[in-house]
Amino acid sequence: MRIDILTLFPEIALSPLSESIIQRARAAGLVEIQAHNIRDWSTDKHRRTDDTLCGGGQGMLMMPGPIFAAIEELRGPDTKVILMTPQGKTFKQAIARELSEEKHLILLCGHYEGVDHRVIEELVDLELSIGDYVLTNGAIAAAVVTDAIVRLLPGALGDERSHQDESFSDPNLLEAPAYTRPIDFRGLKVPEVLTSGHHAKISAWKKEKALERTRQNRPDLLGE
Repeated sequence: MRIDILTLFPEIALSPLSESIIQRARAAGLVEIQAHNIRDWSTDKHRRTDDTLCGGGQGMLMMPGPIFAAIEELRGPDTKVILMTPQGKTFKQAIARELSEEKHLILLCGHYEGVDHRVIEELVDLELSIGDYVLTNGAIAAAVVTDAIVRLLPGALGDERSHQDESFSDPNLLEAPAYTRPIDFRGLKVPEVLTSGHHAKISAWKKEKALERTRQNRPDLLGE
């Protein structure tokens, strides 16, 4: 897989993708990740990428020219172009799973008041939001999406079952509580069932606690 991130802040996008699991996946050749500065495609002598809004309004808008040029240069026959925007579809694990099957992704990061709508109409295949809030720029959101996708690639995790047992593997349930040694820490003990060796009882406990935790923290997943 190849992921190209188009942003005004390449270092912000790449920094969290240069450590831990994602860096190991890159080093192993499972994914190629590049971050490109959109200013490199600007024809303005000052490398400007934004202008005022037609019809008036607050802020500046990213111009279509540099974005069109960048995507036209990077795009291939198997490319999916994704715009990171607060106005997009909410990013969920199911979408991460779908995108992990793609060969080439271009993640376009908005800034200022976003991008000229002609970019969306002509170039963008999917608009994505990582939540109902506004960030300074889309580079942080692109790093989040990239992380979620790459860890699903075969070989990215040490144990291929790891991502199957995580929160949102079942879209309607969070993970059950998890414990490790020591069994007794400052009088706080691991539930006895988890040290019983009784797999059926452990499985039933995990399902019960996952439902309990979901009801407490994310009742919306249960339609409550």
